[in-house]
Amino acid sequence: MASKSYPLKQVLEIKIRRVEEAEKVVLEKKQAFELEKKKLQEREAERDQVKNHRISKLQQLRDELDHTTTSPKVQQMKVYIKVVEEKLKVEEKKVLDQKQQVEVAEKNLEMARNELKKKRLEVDKLQTHQTDWEKELKREEDILQGREQDEVGNVMFLSNRRKRRFSTGDEKSR
Repeated sequence: MASKSYPLKQVLEIKIRRVEEAEKVVLEKKQAFELEKKKLQEREAERDQVKNHRISKLQQLRDELDHTTTSPKVQQMKVYIKVVEEKLKVEEKKVLDQKQQVEVAEKNLEMARNELKKKRLEVDKLQTHQTDWEKELKREEDILQGREQDEVGNVMFLSNRRKRRFSTGDEKSR
């Protein structure tokens, strides 16, 4: 008996293509996540640089106050420190915003991974179904082949029996 084609073959192929597409999406989301993490590290480095600059200026102001310098110079240093503190706030805001971007990218990556997992599960189910279908088809073919062999055997038996009857002269007893 000729082998039959799996009836859900096209569905399986579509689902396999969807898994491949989902794998590409996961890869893209992972790259986006890594990029956002890298940006976060850069923002933190910029913030730390401003923070260190602020600390050094505060130390410089303390040193000037210890040496009792002129009031205008101290005022100028205080104004500059306020400017640096404002810049630090801006950098802190950038870091917080970037942390949010990292979290969004991480959530997107997790969603893509979950979607990929679901699609792989669908493909696995269909492949299991195909395996079971092929086993059932094989079993049915074996049964049909066994029946055909039984029929051929019966026909041969009856044919041989008739031949023996005719050759031994048993045709009268019939």
